[in-house]
Amino acid sequence: MTNVTEDYIDASGGDWDEVIAAAQASSAERLVVNMGPQHPSTHGVLRLILTLDGETCTEARVGIGYLHTGIEKNMEYRTWTQGTTFVTRMDYLTPIFNETAYCLSVEKLLGITDRIPERANVIRVLMMELNRMSSHFVAMATFGMELGATTIMTNGFRERELVLDIFELVTGLRMNHAYIRPGGVAQDLPPEAEGKIRELLKEMPKRVTIMRKMLDANPLYLARTRDVAHLDLAGCMALGVTGPLLRASGLAWDLRKAKPYCGYENYEFDIPVAEAGDVYARYRVRLAEIEQSLRIIEQCLDRLRPGPVMIDDAKIGWPAKLELGADGLGNSPEHIAHIMGGSMEALIHHFKLVTEGFRVPAGQAYAAVESAKGELGSHVVSDGGTRPYRVHFRDPSFTHLQSVAAMCEGGTVADVIAAVASIDPVMGGVDR
Repeated sequence: MTNVTEDYIDASGGDWDEVIAAAQASSAERLVVNMGPQHPSTHGVLRLILTLDGETCTEARVGIGYLHTGIEKNMEYRTWTQGTTFVTRMDYLTPIFNETAYCLSVEKLLGITDRIPERANVIRVLMMELNRMSSHFVAMATFGMELGATTIMTNGFRERELVLDIFELVTGLRMNHAYIRPGGVAQDLPPEAEGKIRELLKEMPKRVTIMRKMLDANPLYLARTRDVAHLDLAGCMALGVTGPLLRASGLAWDLRKAKPYCGYENYEFDIPVAEAGDVYARYRVRLAEIEQSLRIIEQCLDRLRPGPVMIDDAKIGWPAKLELGADGLGNSPEHIAHIMGGSMEALIHHFKLVTEGFRVPAGQAYAAVESAKGELGSHVVSDGGTRPYRVHFRDPSFTHLQSVAAMCEGGTVADVIAAVASIDPVMGGVDR
């Protein structure tokens, strides 16, 4: 329900009779409409309450909460390791980033940040950069769909498939992986993974070139994106905007460089920056970031050395040498023997580690990663038990929706769609 008065819009509900009376009492000639929560151009169940003066949007308000999952609350009733199966589902387009931010904060509380195996850190960086590419491709694909450019949509999702094939090979799943675990990763890369990733490195630059040819100088695309939904650097700073939106407004701020984690300080890459602060600049930054991710992925493959992928601490690290049986449906006899073939005490310890979980010292910690959409932070609080006392995330989509009004007010209705698409919000991360 939307209440309309002379001075404000209240999107918190109300009685229809009151709404009609307020609208009739208003001397302003304007129309208040809902875009969403079912509208295909609102990136999921997002509701936009727009006040229109003809085709001009004079006020824009955001209504959220339609996809609320209670993920943060549910994590209080699961072990620290089980938490990864929840956080991976928040922003479902950036699952690896969600898992990494959470695990980094847990590892900080455990005091084991410097004990994570090198190979595990390299795999984490590798998977995050692959995830950055897949997320950006969806951002461009959905943007094309919303503007009616179906070729962009099909191309974007086609390129994303190449990345999801690798995710499925490595983790067993295309989405919702729960692959990054406190202490390392769930399992090592399969033998054929490196060859598959090198094939991607050869093919993807061609696909990016095709995308550039379609969009960089396309007059229709330029007309819909240049000087649209402008947000300058001062506005970004005031609203807490990070990621591609911030870099498209001229500031080269990237946590991978500013506050490195997982060994990012050992990789060579550039931070793409644009000055215009409009929809077109955000597209250019995202496409350039895909090219930089390819550079990082190649360095990851060169840095891979044989070694463990889980911390060598029996009180924390889950078994990471997983092997399937001949039927492909269950654990191999070798893996079962690894768990059960030692001693009764070792079997009991494994049982308690998996069912009860490990204890985390009391305290709180915050860790942030440079997600595909901006700064993704995880704040965890422990009371010394085997389950989190509290977990809260700083999700960039949630923060960036604050900028909708600044981008849209004064523009046209058509520009509202372009503005929201350029933010690239995912409501799974907003309504967690």
